[in-house]
Amino acid sequence: MHESNVVVFLGPSLDTETAKGILDAEYKPPAARGDIFMAVKEGARIIGLIDGVFFQACAIAHREILYALENGVKVIGASSMGALRASELDLYGMEGVGAIYEQYKKGELVSDDEVALLYDPETLEPVSEPLVNIRYNLGLAEKADLISEAEAEKLLTVAKSLYYPERDYERLLATAEAELKADLTQLRVFLSERRIDLKRADAIEALKRIQEIVNEND
Repeated sequence: MHESNVVVFLGPSLDTETAKGILDAEYKPPAARGDIFMAVKEGARIIGLIDGVFFQACAIAHREILYALENGVKVIGASSMGALRASELDLYGMEGVGAIYEQYKKGELVSDDEVALLYDPETLEPVSEPLVNIRYNLGLAEKADLISEAEAEKLLTVAKSLYYPERDYERLLATAEAELKADLTQLRVFLSERRIDLKRADAIEALKRIQEIVNEND
């Protein structure tokens, strides 16, 4: 049986200590295939799906989320695997939260690769940068006139060309500076001091939404 009827699958998108300060729940590592089936069978009534495995093991199946919904379990998705699955299953009752979910829903994002990253299996801390974060921060830098539209497009193309475990801002800037033959110092400073972790922001929003649901059910 679960310690709580609220179960959240969380990993590199947000550290557990911060999460516990927002929502009292049972936190489990990134979900793999079968984990939601098991959570339902063990009594979960609300499931937060934030992080899940993609390439390391079999990903969460659509049918197990449908199984949870059919059994009256509220399923909230955001940030990473949760955003992806919510965009596919919200018509069946799964609730999506956050900017990344909205971008998948609108078709602005189409690939699993956007949210994939490499993380430390012991600490669950990210060791590469997801493409969705890079895309978002390049957009912010362009709006701030730190880079041109053409430079933003080229940087994004370079980021896409890197395999997801190899994506980080330092590698991206080094590769792009060589190809563009441009001075990206302002962008480097911006990314160092002002970049936004969109996956983290969406994970926090999802936990707050789950807390609202818990309060409504009390």
